Amino acid sequence: MRIAFFVWEYPPALVGGLGTYAEYITREYIELGHDVSVFTLNPGNLNTKEVLRGIEVHRPLIADASNVFPMFVTEDLRKWGTNMRFFNDIFLYNILSSTKLVNDLIRKEDVKFDIVCVHDWLSSIAGNIVKNETKIPVVFHVHSTEWGRSGGQGSEVVSHLEYQTAQTCDHIVTVSESMREDLVRHGWPASKISVVWNGVDPTKYDPAKVNPQDVQEVRKRYGVPKDGSMILFIGRLTWVKGVRNLVQAMPSIVKDFPLAKLVILGKGEEQKDVFELASRLGVSDNVICQFEFVPEQDRINHYAAADLCVFPSTYEPFGIVSLEAMSIAKPVVVGAQGVVGFKEQVVPSGPEQNGVHVNGNNPTDIAWGIKSVLENPERAKQWGENGRKRVLQYFTWTKAAEQTLDIYKSLLPKQNAVLEKQMSAR
Repeated sequence: MRIAFFVWEYPPALVGGLGTYAEYITREYIELGHDVSVFTLNPGNLNTKEVLRGIEVHRPLIADASNVFPMFVTEDLRKWGTNMRFFNDIFLYNILSSTKLVNDLIRKEDVKFDIVCVHDWLSSIAGNIVKNETKIPVVFHVHSTEWGRSGGQGSEVVSHLEYQTAQTCDHIVTVSESMREDLVRHGWPASKISVVWNGVDPTKYDPAKVNPQDVQEVRKRYGVPKDGSMILFIGRLTWVKGVRNLVQAMPSIVKDFPLAKLVILGKGEEQKDVFELASRLGVSDNVICQFEFVPEQDRINHYAAADLCVFPSTYEPFGIVSLEAMSIAKPVVVGAQGVVGFKEQVVPSGPEQNGVHVNGNNPTDIAWGIKSVLENPERAKQWGENGRKRVLQYFTWTKAAEQTLDIYKSLLPKQNAVLEKQMSAR
């Protein structure tokens, strides 16, 4: 198949989990023998077209029209204020990318695309345009929703774009059963929605490949004593990640494990709150924050250095960070209340247990989960080993790509005609 892949972030311009997903899944498509053309945002300093690892990447240059939108857009969009430039960039990226696909590649150069996939609302405008202008099947990949990210208080414009694309697209792919149930509750067409779990690269996130000296350097950097414990959180510092609740759990943890250190890696609007909260609670010596983007290899070293990893999210449709920790054979404590895909990754009991489920809204429950791991290091080690086994069985990028491609193939006219002929022959 030839796949047109619309995603707003793509290497080298990575922001979060969506960019990681896009990087790995497109690489797998190529490995499996398919052609991929990526259409992504250009921050202004990247080539408008290049080939990366066999993937054709298009990045149309955009311009600033942010002072134009308030003249004719809804009141909801005017509330974006300084964020209007972000909407401007997303809007123009969608318009320029979709018209390049339709007018230049398809109509002018006669390139035959089999599938167009668009990821989240950030590429939904392009999906609607392609659907208007061509007969190519459009698949809407939903990694999160506006109502989920904002607690129901988000942008009406973004929510409308999500809902409209759900109605017009040919199929919807989302990342967990929990997310699928949430979409259906909000009136999205259940018959259109398939679930494909995300993955991780277990050959890269491999504890056997980590240098022990690098591990000791990380623990030394944060002052973790030899008989102490390192608790690791990696993620955006925003309310849905539960990081403030995690810090609130620390006094209870430090009471029983005074040498425990919580290391927080990430950036976001709660940076100041997290720092001040640790100070007010008297656990500043036990909470170390690194408010910056951490390169992948350094992130792997952090996972390897940790005794356990904690992700107490209250809204997390999937969550790749837990897979990364599991692949490095670390026990995990994860939020499992609400729309949270972690509960499909982490087995909380029985012989295959690899972690603990907690209520990410409840600091007392988070503290209980962490102490459950710390109180029995040998058992925690076994949970970590179980986690890596689970990754190898269910959560590789190859498996994710194969399952997604099967969905794409089912939407192809020729594929459907063959299936109908086979059925009639029976």
